[in-house]
Amino acid sequence: MSDSKTKRIFTYDEALETLPEVQKVTTGAVQEISVLAAQIFALRDEDQKKRYEKRQAVVVNNWVQTIEQMGCEVKGLWLVDFDNGEGYYCWQYPEPNLEYFHGYTEGFAGRSKLF
Repeated sequence: MSDSKTKRIFTYDEALETLPEVQKVTTGAVQEISVLAAQIFALRDEDQKKRYEKRQAVVVNNWVQTIEQMGCEVKGLWLVDFDNGEGYYCWQYPEPNLEYFHGYTEGFAGRSKLF
């Protein structure tokens, strides 16, 4: 997570416009991680397992960078926040829509339904 990430304030409509790309990137990363996890599970060789685990870390790091380049904030694995100036619209894979909000201090546990 670098200092060069793009800080952006989203209206709800802008967050909705960005969500399909966030979902696409996240789904791709989740699928890639799942394949690697199955391969790790099947492997007996510890060195090979470590190589696959490093590949998993690369997938997650690439996902974080891509999401941050969109102006969103990554708050956990597959958990994305859209800053709206008063708090965050909050999305977590595999939620189909952007339906939650939380303030700056409440975090994920303080999520509430938007509608």
